[in-house]
Formats: sequence, C-alpha cells, structure tokens
Amino acid sequence: MTHTEMDITAELVRELLRDQHPDLADHPVQLGARGWDNQLWRLGDDLAVRLPWATESADALLRKEHAWLPALAPRLPLPVPVPQRLGEPSERFPRPWIVTTWVQGEPADRAPATRAAEAADTLAAFLTELHQPAPTGAPAGRYRGGPLAEYAEGFAAQLASATELGLLPDPDAVRAVWEDAAAAPDWAGPALWLHADLHPANVLTADGTFCGVIDFGDLCAGDPACDLAAAWLLLPDGAADRFHAAYQPTPDAATLRRARGYAVLKALSCILIGDAGDHGRPGGKPTWGPPGHAALRRLIATAGR
Repeated sequence: MTHTEMDITAELVRELLRDQHPDLADHPVQLGARGWDNQLWRLGDDLAVRLPWATESADALLRKEHAWLPALAPRLPLPVPVPQRLGEPSERFPRPWIVTTWVQGEPADRAPATRAAEAADTLAAFLTELHQPAPTGAPAGRYRGGPLAEYAEGFAAQLASATELGLLPDPDAVRAVWEDAAAAPDWAGPALWLHADLHPANVLTADGTFCGVIDFGDLCAGDPACDLAAAWLLLPDGAADRFHAAYQPTPDAATLRRARGYAVLKALSCILIGDAGDHGRPGGKPTWGPPGHAALRRLIATAGR
C-alpha cells in the first residue's frame, strides 16, 4: 500500500465545494484529522468532508462507502458518518471525495472506554445489528473477513518484525494464540456485513463508553469473527465475556477462536504502527501501540478458554 501525500488546505476544500456543491460552500471549514487513507475536514456543525490524501486505494473505498453505507446506517444503533454528497475528480483535485454527516466523540485510542458493562453492551448491540446477511454483489473483503489461512503469511511477517524490534515480551505465546485460531473450522454461514476495521482509532467514545463508529472504507461481507475481534482491542479488562454473551446470535466456540486470531493480527498492526518508529506515516500514531499491547496481554491471559 503506497502513500503519495497530497497538499490539502481549507481553501482547497472550499473551492471544491464551490465547484460541485455550492450550497455547502459557505459553511465554516476546519481540519478534523489526518487519517491513514483520508483527511477529514469538518464542515459547519453537522457535516464533514473526507478527501483521499495518501493511499492509492482510498478512491475505491470512498466510492464503496457512498454506495452502500446509506442503506445500512438507519438500522445501526450508533451514529456513523452517512455519505450525503459525492465529489468527482477535477482539475483542482484529481480524486473522488465525499461529504458525510459529522460524528461526535473522541477516538478510543486517545480516550479508551472505561465503563466496561456499558461499553460491552453497546458494542454488542452495534455488531448484532450490522452483522446481517449481505446481498449478492456486496463487496468482498480487502484482506479482511476471509479464512484465517489467507493471512498466515502476513501474521508471520508481523510477528517476525515485532520480535526483531523487541516489542513483544512473549512471541511464542502470541504464536500459540494464532495457531489455535488458525486451526478452528472456517465460517460456514452466510457472508455477513462487516465493518472490518474496528481498531481503536475508528471507534469513538464519550463518558466512558462508545458513542460512534467511523471509517467504513473496509466495509465488506464475510466472517463475523473479523469484527468480534474488537472485544479484545476496545473493551476494558474482563469485559469480553459480557460482550460475547450480549452479541446475538451467541458465537460458537470456533467463531470465538477465529476472532482471537483476527485480534492478534489487528493488535500486531497497532503495535508496529505505534511503537516501531513509524509515526510519520499518514495515520500512524503512538496512541495505537498501547491498545495493541493490551489486546495481546488479554488474549494470552485467556488462552485455552
């Protein structure tokens, strides 16, 4: 995944709006965040403009959100950034961009959930509603939602990098969690709608619990274990069991084993982005390391359950 950063300013955002959506051009514009794929600019009180600035894959991801998320959003029990307008490539900006609703809250990598019971129930309710059978033609996962065997090479590379850098106190224990997960039976049910990227920077908190979910660029159909992994990455210690009990239908043992494998993959990614001196990459943040380490600690502590 290559990064080709683009210079985006508030004035550019205003010019794009004047050209394609002039009724929005007079709203105040201010920078919200620079993410991995996109920059987020707040537009007035209720809207946001998302523009790809780095990864080449971001164009297709924005178009996918614009096509699918408006139909899914009404049934979800947490606010999500619902696409309102699509901006097409132009001489001013050679890539597509979207206007969405603004979602209030603080990213969980900066403000982790602290009210364990409420957070577990809220996350379970959100994923219960999201995880419905996807229609024919729903997007396939981009490295997400498939059999864990597809990610074995990536896991080995991540584990080797983190081990060489001295970031893991017990690499063998991490490998054991992965191997147990990879040995679990594959998902045999229908392909379900997945967020597919529920790491702490994509889930928002307020008052100690979750209040919104953002960045549906990896929205796809597949194995719900991909999203159930979020329990170990997002929830306080000891809350995963409550989450799995509240989620419906109750996941079977094989699904929980696969979810642990997905959690290992996401935790290693967070650690490498957060702790490997890679903070200068778009979206790379030192705040991603702590939740990754906490997730591995929780997974290792509950191995074999």
